[in-house]
Amino acid sequence: MFKISFILICTAFVTGIAVLYALLIGKIHYIGLIITIGVLLFLLYIFKLFQLFKNKKARVIFFSIAPLTLGLASIQPIYQGYKSQLATVDSEVNIYEYMPFSNNSKVATLSEGSSLAIKDDLPKIDGATALYPLYSAIVQATYPQKEYDPYDSEVIVTTTPTAYTNLFQGKVDMIFAAAPSISQLNRAKGLGLDLKLTPIGREAFVFFVNRKNKIDGLSSEQVKGIYSGEITNWEEVGGEKDTIRAFQRPEDSGSQSALQSFMGEKKIMEAPTEDIASGMGGIINEVAQYKNFKNAIGYTFRFYSTEMVQNNKIKLLEIDGVAPTKENIRNNRYPISAEIYIITAGTENSNVKKLIDWVLSPQGQQLVEKAGYVPVEK
Repeated sequence: MFKISFILICTAFVTGIAVLYALLIGKIHYIGLIITIGVLLFLLYIFKLFQLFKNKKARVIFFSIAPLTLGLASIQPIYQGYKSQLATVDSEVNIYEYMPFSNNSKVATLSEGSSLAIKDDLPKIDGATALYPLYSAIVQATYPQKEYDPYDSEVIVTTTPTAYTNLFQGKVDMIFAAAPSISQLNRAKGLGLDLKLTPIGREAFVFFVNRKNKIDGLSSEQVKGIYSGEITNWEEVGGEKDTIRAFQRPEDSGSQSALQSFMGEKKIMEAPTEDIASGMGGIINEVAQYKNFKNAIGYTFRFYSTEMVQNNKIKLLEIDGVAPTKENIRNNRYPISAEIYIITAGTENSNVKKLIDWVLSPQGQQLVEKAGYVPVEK
């Protein structure tokens, strides 16, 4: 009896440690398998201790049930492993490739010297990941040459929600981002801030699917139907008979705000969520980032998907029969174009206005074009 108790305690202890470790590293999908293995190892010891394997019937039962149980417990880890191998349109960009003044930088450059040179009191800048190549190019043209680490300098890149927070808290003078969401506008109002949005260029808001999806385009109404939950199967829009997995982005992100603007009065369906472990904080729900399932659809901005990520496993959809090209944004044919902004909240840095005026000048707008966006000025 002592042996059984000792083995039970040891098995429970080791299993508990393994479960705790899985929680800490965010691998909660392994917990069921870990517990199953612990239970089966304990039962295996009991069977051997009492020599139950000498009984053919007991032997058959154990070695029939054990593999079946392991197989069932392995379904979730295998599925999660499959998902982790899927291409995404998130966290695939090496920001340092666009750092100003860096060796082999991908940032666009002017063919002549800039008419603006800011030497001191540099405006502190933050912005969306998708716009970092643009404002990095602007910095390289107008700021003094030195290292501007994208996470620790006068010129940083976070995400749209964090950039707005930094602007509201006065940590930066200006941000490059999409228009604020309703909640961001309300936050600014509550803080007594007067946001000034200066459009500096235009960009296409795009929808994309797995390259193997036979659908090459959708109408605006079909997209709205998908994201309102009224259209749930690709068969309804001319595709294969397969449930649509319509991924969304976190609230207050630039692309989520763009989706809300596009949807207008139509209510967006509840976002899909995934349970993830967040250290000792336990399990939280988070909006599921786009995973390139064959039946998935997602959205982002054109430049980010085509130039920064360059994911050849997805394809951008035509909307209302028009492809999201720079030319179609320029001639207003593509129906979902969005302006990109420099946003300020009452900074006292006098160089901010000089920089904004320069970005709107012919030379600044030329750099906007070279950086891959459509200028707002003719």
